[in-house]
Amino acid sequence: MTQTPAGFGITLIGDRINPGFKSTRELLECNDLAGIQALAVRQAEAGAASLDVTIGARAQSDPQYLVIVIRAIQEAVPLPLCFDYPDAPTQELCLRTYDQARAGGQLPLVNSITEDRWHLMELYRLRPFRVVVMVSERVENGVARANKTAADFASTAKRAALRLNRDYGIALRDVFIDISVSAVVADTQGMHRATLEAIHALRADAELKGIHLMGGLTNIGQQLPAKAADGSDLKLALENAFLTLAVPAGFDAVLCTPWRPYAPLPDDNYVLQVYREFLEQSGTNALRVVRKLYRRV
Repeated sequence: MTQTPAGFGITLIGDRINPGFKSTRELLECNDLAGIQALAVRQAEAGAASLDVTIGARAQSDPQYLVIVIRAIQEAVPLPLCFDYPDAPTQELCLRTYDQARAGGQLPLVNSITEDRWHLMELYRLRPFRVVVMVSERVENGVARANKTAADFASTAKRAALRLNRDYGIALRDVFIDISVSAVVADTQGMHRATLEAIHALRADAELKGIHLMGGLTNIGQQLPAKAADGSDLKLALENAFLTLAVPAGFDAVLCTPWRPYAPLPDDNYVLQVYREFLEQSGTNALRVVRKLYRRV
């Protein structure tokens, strides 16, 4: 996957073909293939290097429609697709439908494998693919447990990446580590701090040279007002604040709306300053700092 210039020069994975967006849900419900194709084209023109694709629960109730949507997208854009389903039958259908030639010979991505969903790797026998590994959880003594520290994130990521390389021959450059980026409004345990520390640790690990470190930014500004205390777009500013710190640390790909104006923030930016303060806090102190994002105190 080539690097796509954005404000940060990182790889953009377009996330708009997802019924979680109301406008996309309407396109899918109306079987508006032309509209879905236009959405794919818009993401490609905005700089997306690949497109994440999910049609939600309809993939199970109407699998033929999933086939139709994948083919329509591939008729419209020459980009590789990233299939976002946790169940093997649906992923298998996606992989069997995917036309690699239409994607310029590029492999598809399977999103999202976790240690608790490792059975999805059985699909690798069908065809090679690149892998998006979520490290928000690990398996410990046969039980899935949530990761909460930088050490947990980093160790889970390293274990999965090396296992993919050793057992399946997948090059590390074809492994994308999805490090969870949570909502700041609910982060009283220092999860954002742990995420950034894990990015630093993974990028510095010589055994993991070549892996991609990525994440989605959809949740970061969840349940916050639209405007920051300085009048700026609060969600966009928070996304850019995270990227301003994460990209220099080694974060190199993002699941996002490609046409959003991602760009580094200057040191004196109000939201960036508050976000830095937030990273130093935990518990109710963190929540007090979050309020400063939208209300000067």
